[in-house]
Amino acid sequence: MHPTVIDTVEFPVHERPEAWAETMALAQVTQRVKFLETATFGARIAMMPLGVGQVSELSYASVIAQRTPRLVRQSDPEMYHVAIVTEGEIGIEQRRQNSLLKRGDLGFFDSSQPFDTFAGDTPGKTLLFQFPKKLLRLPHEQFTRLCGLSLPWTEGVARLFGQFVVGLAEEYAHCTPQDVTRLGDTALDLLSTVLAHHFDRDTTPPDGTEASGESGRHALFLRISAFIVDHLGDPGLGPETIASAHQISLRYLHRIFQQQATTPMAFIRRQRLDRCRRDLANPALSRLTVHAIATRWGYPQPDRFSRAFRTATGMSPSEYRVAMRGAPGAGEAAGAR
Repeated sequence: MHPTVIDTVEFPVHERPEAWAETMALAQVTQRVKFLETATFGARIAMMPLGVGQVSELSYASVIAQRTPRLVRQSDPEMYHVAIVTEGEIGIEQRRQNSLLKRGDLGFFDSSQPFDTFAGDTPGKTLLFQFPKKLLRLPHEQFTRLCGLSLPWTEGVARLFGQFVVGLAEEYAHCTPQDVTRLGDTALDLLSTVLAHHFDRDTTPPDGTEASGESGRHALFLRISAFIVDHLGDPGLGPETIASAHQISLRYLHRIFQQQATTPMAFIRRQRLDRCRRDLANPALSRLTVHAIATRWGYPQPDRFSRAFRTATGMSPSEYRVAMRGAPGAGEAAGAR
């Protein structure tokens, strides 16, 4: 696989601002761009599509990029973005929160809300991991709470995520389409772990006790969510298994999910069906049968899977697979699921 590279040095000086604005639109999020030093402005982006989104490597200076409310209304790809700063500095602002990201920092954005980014005279380099919001494996409010803020990626699980994305960008040209699909899933798994770790401020409650307070229940929900995602392939996964693994009562388990406007089984079903849809739409998995994909995600009984899938999508699994193959740009859309 080879990244799509656009470098403004290839354009005449007077065409560079417009070329860069068009490039940002290609990167899936339209922005209004202002240049502090138009005569010397230079920027470069390498776009690397993945199975669950895209990694972009950006290098630029002396620029302000704004995603205005009007641009949000005109086009919203409903993506989350994580910026991994590897050189220089970049300022970010969203949801009335702002941070100056330096080398070793992570920054967070939501395409559905206006945001500003700015870079000064010193050229900076940033890796941007973008993915569809619906694929986030944790409560969405956890991600949006971080928008406009920063976290370090120099230690712990965040370092694993940062180093993985850096390595992915370095080796992208040596990967096959099947490789990048799997690597995209891995990047999303690692990011979910980073977010869960960040919000996991409280310890697991002792035997027979319940976490107290909103933060304790939230942390427990995150741990349970991660547990569910790790065990989706187990057809026996259910409330009893989850409660036992976390040493809480069934009643308290249901109370935790009720606060998230769902139930344990509904959450499991949604996670399983989301992954089945993604795999059915993925051209790289076209050799797998519908039954093999369903079994992979905890549906060993074909009839049960077909009923659940049709209820959720209005189509049978086979009809959905055919529809995704025949849709305009189906290959790209499938990769983004």
